[in-house]
Amino acid sequence: MIVRNLNDIRKSDRNVRSDGWASARMLLKDDGMGFSFHITTMFAGSELKMHYQNHLEAVFILKGSGTIEDLATGEIHRLEPGVLYALNDHDRHIVRPETDILTACAFNPPVTGKEVHDEDGAYPADADLVPAD
Repeated sequence: MIVRNLNDIRKSDRNVRSDGWASARMLLKDDGMGFSFHITTMFAGSELKMHYQNHLEAVFILKGSGTIEDLATGEIHRLEPGVLYALNDHDRHIVRPETDILTACAFNPPVTGKEVHDEDGAYPADADLVPAD
């Protein structure tokens, strides 16, 4: 059984911060669950262009509001509490938080905890293979 406290994770190296977002990585690849689980905040006023070429992601909005744009279709969807979006086709997208958006996210395959977005907005296929800074 794995039991973790969000406040403890936010004070550890499992809390990853980058331009426009911070992610408390509650479950990672080495936990052996087959997915990773994160509590992520996307900050108001940022424009987060992402394209997870190596991962599928599901995101559930807990607090806040904004939009997500599907770059393949041009469709824009509202993000608000209770909405889930799933990037089931490695969808290129832009999230535009109007307020800070608090989310719960699951990644498959699981991330290792070392990932940050590359120039394409993707995570590497396996961050265990990425040299440490």
